[in-house]
Amino acid sequence: MTRRALLITGGALLAAAIALGILVVTVPAGATNALDEFWNGVAAQLREPWVLWGALFMNRVGGGWIAVLLVPLLIVASLVAVRRWRSAVFAASAFIVSAGLTQLLKNLFARARPDDMLVASDFGSFPSGHTANAATIAVVLWLVFPRVWVAVIGVLWVLVMALSRTILAVHWITDTIGGALVGASAALLVAGMLWGWASLGWSGPPAASARSPRAEDPTLP
Repeated sequence: MTRRALLITGGALLAAAIALGILVVTVPAGATNALDEFWNGVAAQLREPWVLWGALFMNRVGGGWIAVLLVPLLIVASLVAVRRWRSAVFAASAFIVSAGLTQLLKNLFARARPDDMLVASDFGSFPSGHTANAATIAVVLWLVFPRVWVAVIGVLWVLVMALSRTILAVHWITDTIGGALVGASAALLVAGMLWGWASLGWSGPPAASARSPRAEDPTLP
């Protein structure tokens, strides 16, 4: 991907998230109410004990200090350990921007959560912070390690996280869609802004093209 593609895609995803937020909180009678109510009913039918256990597990690992501090720090530390400190700075920046955008939109839209919540949650239903964080992790890792299996696991992680939030009735389905859009947009926008500096899998190490053959192989004359 090019810098231009990253910025355009990230901007488009963020614009879509904002448009969805406006739609769900300002349109008379709620243009998305039918979808939200329908999926809330479907999710209620899926609450088998083992499903609830999985949802509660995702609630734990996808939020609080584990998601906000532990997981990002582990990712950043791992990148530093393999001497990709520029990628580490990119990852840390993406997590900070994602969290900031999520909280900004939560306070901007101030959407009420479903009435039948199964766990306590903070203020603001749109967008889903758990899903936004999951999407940021997925896109960050895909940009640093652009492999098909990384993309597949990332998509599955986001989908499972989004589903778990509706199973617990702490979010409407549109909240999770908005969260995924915000989280992905944050990672893409930061990648675009740091393009040419951050060492991403798409672009390779900075200034790699300027390295001489002898620098790559010291045995050469």
